[in-house]
This record gives sequence, structure tokens and C-alpha cells, in this order.
Amino acid sequence: MKKIVFDLGGVLIDWNPRYLYKKIFASEEEMEWFLSNVCTPAWNARQDAGRPFAEGIAEAKAKYPKYAPQIEAYFLRWDEMLGGAVKGSAEILRDVKARGYATYALTNWSVETFPLARAKFSFLDEFDGIVMSGAEKLAKPDPAIYGRLLSKFGLSAPDCVFIDDNLENVAAAAQLGFETVLFKNAPSLRRELVERAVL
Repeated sequence: MKKIVFDLGGVLIDWNPRYLYKKIFASEEEMEWFLSNVCTPAWNARQDAGRPFAEGIAEAKAKYPKYAPQIEAYFLRWDEMLGGAVKGSAEILRDVKARGYATYALTNWSVETFPLARAKFSFLDEFDGIVMSGAEKLAKPDPAIYGRLLSKFGLSAPDCVFIDDNLENVAAAAQLGFETVLFKNAPSLRRELVERAVL
């Protein structure tokens, strides 16, 4: 029986820093500049890969001291970046589990902020196992984190269906032998899983 591996952010959880920063910045233009130049996706990815937020924030403040309060808000008000569950996805997770499939999460996420998500989304307790980049000090699409998932839970890549909204992450999984699904939305994921006889 296949094992079903879900990404979290963008697949099951709607996370976007703009949910917070549209409250902080008066103009969308300045908000986008800040997220493209100060607290960038690459900067955030380093926290996802295990760097402490305190270190990342100190680095950003040293470069952009005038934005110190906005930089600090990235961690202090992080929970305001959570927009809720992705519509329809948690139902798919539960339907997959109801059919007897083991489910796992492979996520790029900071160990410092994951407890906030876990407190908000009860379905995170329903996985048979979670591998988190911040805990492993590795992040997708590094092949090593996929290997960590397999070794930790005694899985085989060809027996796993890996679902992610990031094409680079999906491509890395496919190269390692995973069956893959590029997530676009819940209805298309459900169709994919029906076609593969998972649902």
C-alpha cells in the first residue's frame, strides 16, 4: 500500500507573510519592497533550515536598521501570517487516512514557529510522522531531507506519493524515485488521487 507524503505550507496550510505586513505597511509597494529586499524568501528559508530567528533578525536589522520594528514583527507576530487551512485539503488528508493509508509530512518549517501552527491546526496531529527542515538542519529540495524521511520511518521512495506545491521540490522527489503530485488546489489533488486509485 502506498504511503502518502504531504508538504504543509501551500498544500494544507495557507501561510503568507503578506497577511501580517499588509497591516504594518501603509503602501503595498513598500510592503513588497520589504519582502523582496529585507525579510526575503531566501532569508526566511535559512530559519526553515535551522538558523535561530534571533540570529536572522539580528542580521537583517544590521543591514536595514530603519526597518528594525518590521523585522522583529516577522517573529513576534508570525502567527498573523497564517491564513487558515487550504480549502479542501484537510478533508483529503482525512479521506486518505480513512482508507487506511499511512500519511507523513515533509515540510520546510522553523522549529520555533511550528508549535504555533500545531496549536492552530489539529490535523497536524493526525500524521504518522513529520520530518521538519528546522529540526533536521536540511531543507527541500536537498535530496538528503527526502532520505531522512525514508530512513526515519522505514519507507521506500517508489512506495510513496509525494505532494508539494513547489515544482523544484517535486522534481527533486521524482529524481529519487518518489511518485509525485504537483499541488495546484484541493479539487485537482483529489482527481489525481482518484486516478491513482488512492481515493
